[in-house]
Amino acid sequence: MNAKQKERKRPQSESFDKLDLSPVMRRALEKAGFEKPSPIQAELIPLALDGYDVIGQARTGTGKTAAFSIPILEQLDSLEDCRDPQAIIVVPTRELADQVGREIKRLAVGVPTEVVVLAGGRNIRQQLRQLENGAQIVVGTPGRLHDHLQRRSLRTKDVWCVVLDEADRMLDIGFRPQIERILRRCPRDRQTLLLSATLPDSVRRLAESYMQEPEVIDCCQNEMSVDTIEQHYFTVAQDKKLDLLLRLLEREQPEQAIVFCRTRRGTDRLWRALSKKHRACAAMHGDMAQRERDRTLSSLREGSLKILVATDVVGRGIDISTISHIVNFDVPEDSDDYVHRVGRTGRMGRDGVAFTFIVPGQGDFLTGIEQRINKLLIRDSIEGMEPEKKVEAEPESVGEKPKRNLNPMRRKVTRRR
Repeated sequence: MNAKQKERKRPQSESFDKLDLSPVMRRALEKAGFEKPSPIQAELIPLALDGYDVIGQARTGTGKTAAFSIPILEQLDSLEDCRDPQAIIVVPTRELADQVGREIKRLAVGVPTEVVVLAGGRNIRQQLRQLENGAQIVVGTPGRLHDHLQRRSLRTKDVWCVVLDEADRMLDIGFRPQIERILRRCPRDRQTLLLSATLPDSVRRLAESYMQEPEVIDCCQNEMSVDTIEQHYFTVAQDKKLDLLLRLLEREQPEQAIVFCRTRRGTDRLWRALSKKHRACAAMHGDMAQRERDRTLSSLREGSLKILVATDVVGRGIDISTISHIVNFDVPEDSDDYVHRVGRTGRMGRDGVAFTFIVPGQGDFLTGIEQRINKLLIRDSIEGMEPEKKVEAEPESVGEKPKRNLNPMRRKVTRRR
């Protein structure tokens, strides 16, 4: 970032009335249940309405979708005046694309608005028809947007705003080439809004290449450890993790819970074991058909599904406010993934609780998580679930010093002043 690209601190608005929004938008916000803007909304909306490129750093669950959708909806030309897309919103997953599309339609109430979702795993012929019939806003995944660019079915000459949502996640999973092609095909004088939970070097380099002196706002400084989320950990032997999970679910009686596993095979295996005792249980991972994933998420939103066993495919961007518990059955290798997993609960100020299972030898992962969120997790226990401690050998003679028993769960915790 150059010297002009500095972080800006703005006074936070306590009311949407102070954000210079149209009466139609204020009525839509009231109907949708919005009472006052979240920090990212209060800071990003005025900048976006003024035409600035903006880099917004904020966790999921803080209202980012409305933050970039409101300025776009406020400035759209009608479909009669312009039948080609005016805004393109790029997101990492199909589920997030659907969610963003629904949120935009909810905020567009009162004004006819054509929103088209372009994501893989969906009928491309239907998408082609929708684009041909006219679209004002396109929401899509990088791969499918790139596919439509190659087919020349997605016309970008009238695009004046591009949004990169969850930019760090998209770069993590290898979408940089597709994102760059999308940006190069859009007019150079467009507005670009980049939203990301973290700002690693890869995101900063992308911004330097494709954004014009962006304003940077950071709403993550006080949000890495969400105050409304209790965060606990258990130490447990590998072969007792399933028993611990069953005991934990019995103790907690969660309204709805997501249990995170590291692999797709492990997810299926745990789901099969859990479903023997919990009927309202399902699995979700990247190998499942899109129709099945949609059905699972729909059941979760409706409340008929109580326990979802999943990989990190739902670690970001899935906004379901009724998730009361998160269980990291497998500890995430990356501390940022922990932040996003835990962010599935405690949505928009609701209470939530998260549990992480730590097996012997994973103390460094726990330390990394605590350093990342700048908070010590609370040690929890359930009787009979602690890993067995090794018994020290008796010294062979009175004069021999007994060997130290190095506890594999011992970890270093940085003291914070």
